[in-house]
Amino acid sequence: MGESVSFAWQIAPRDIDRLPFMDSKSLEKHALQLPAADRAKLAHKLLESLDTLSDAEREQLWLAEAGRRAAQIDSGEVQLVPGQEVARKARALLK
Repeated sequence: MGESVSFAWQIAPRDIDRLPFMDSKSLEKHALQLPAADRAKLAHKLLESLDTLSDAEREQLWLAEAGRRAAQIDSGEVQLVPGQEVARKARALLK
């Protein structure tokens, strides 16, 4: 699991400080241009990094996610599905 992610471009260590700041949208745009194998390795590393979050960081992320979901419900962007309906559909898929 200690593999490093290889990118299609190389940056000399001396040039790191001269790189422009990249916000998450720009980073996402560039990451999506990587070959599939590199994207998979990067995704694995990013997911792995979440395992090291503190309890406080984890709680903060869950609170933000709960707020985002509540806003989607309140705005009508998403609709709630009763649990019985979800269970019925899940059982049908498993048959």
